[in-house]
Amino acid sequence: MDDDARDGEGLPPPARVAGSAGKRRPTMADVAQAAGISTALVSIVIRGVPGASDETRQRVLRIADELGYVPDQRAQKLRRSSSRVLGVVFELQQPFHGDLVEHIYAAAARHRYDAVISAVAPSRGESTALNALLRERCEAAILLGSRLSTDELERLARRLPTLLVARRSDLPSVGAVRSDDSLGIRLAVDHLVGLGHRRIAHIDGAGAPGSSDRRLGFLQAMADHGLGDFADVLAGGLTEEAGADGMNYLLARQVPPPTAVIAFNDRTATGVLDVLAHHGRAVPGDISVVGYDDSRLAKMPHVQMTTVSQDAPRMADAVVTAALDLIAGGTPQEIVLTPRLVERATTGPVPR
Repeated sequence: MDDDARDGEGLPPPARVAGSAGKRRPTMADVAQAAGISTALVSIVIRGVPGASDETRQRVLRIADELGYVPDQRAQKLRRSSSRVLGVVFELQQPFHGDLVEHIYAAAARHRYDAVISAVAPSRGESTALNALLRERCEAAILLGSRLSTDELERLARRLPTLLVARRSDLPSVGAVRSDDSLGIRLAVDHLVGLGHRRIAHIDGAGAPGSSDRRLGFLQAMADHGLGDFADVLAGGLTEEAGADGMNYLLARQVPPPTAVIAFNDRTATGVLDVLAHHGRAVPGDISVVGYDDSRLAKMPHVQMTTVSQDAPRMADAVVTAALDLIAGGTPQEIVLTPRLVERATTGPVPR
């Protein structure tokens, strides 16, 4: 029998629970009644174990949220207490996430914990990755570069301790560990201005976590150097294609192209470098390029990219420490780490 049959698909629309707006604390039975399904199925959804379709999970969680149902945290803690497992959701195609996961494994092991990972990919959304993770009895959810809405994060935090990585947290119930992205971009701008560059472009991360801080940081840093009129921001993204599109646009314009480009991340910067090589532009002789993250891409022998380092080992230590503090009942905090510039072969003096 498939999930839909077990979930009672085709049942009448859920009815409101009589008296649910009163002072009595909503129970799992109330959620079941409102959803028109069994209490056992609601339990399956709340515990995040197999046995319910995605549609039913979303409906039950929405109704539970509307009723104000809060699972018994003491019972959940007892169920999780012996797992010693941290759950990590990450983007499969982001090199820095892969680097960070590697160091999270090591940091968790030092505390006698294990890490279970679930990947987000073009064919696999974040909600799917998270649901798979919740079936592993994790004691905390660590979300790298999460795109979940605040409502989704709030619901998740009611079920188990939740920590965002490389993204701000606007919720008192959700912790965060991130780099100071505004400072990181300023370090890149300061470095290029020190080399004599004035016309500098930034290919941003579009709507990716951290992109707003980096974009605003770039504009402010350029203004502080008296170069606000030369600051050029292009909507980009997280991929090589985004970097290539941005660089092609900069080269195709009638005005002189910038003498330096700061990309949202190392992967985007790789796309910039590919286009410059295709057009016969020397790096850094004609145009300097700066990435962000100091991922394995930046360190490849034939690339040797100047980049802003988020220091994956240090960030992983902070992530695991923060997650364990949440598991122990600590108050969610936002931890902001200081990035640093790593100078390699893709930046040099402004061309004469």
